[in-house]
Amino acid sequence: MHTVTVHQAKTNLSRLLQEAQHGEEIIISRGKTPIAKLVALPSARANRRIGSAPGLVLSMTPDFQDMPAEFRDYVE
Repeated sequence: MHTVTVHQAKTNLSRLLQEAQHGEEIIISRGKTPIAKLVALPSARANRRIGSAPGLVLSMTPDFQDMPAEFRDYVE
């Protein structure tokens, strides 16, 4: 982890982003006061696939597809 000023961050943003992408944490300060930390976002989760979680949904109620009675006035 290293510290840069706001001016240095603006001047070297591309390089700092690349460093963050490779796991470095960069503290951005105004004068001697730290004001922000530049870190990479966690990796995106893998795409979900149909059937990738068999057995997790145990059952649905028999009326799952039925429209609630209070909504019928709005669609008829």
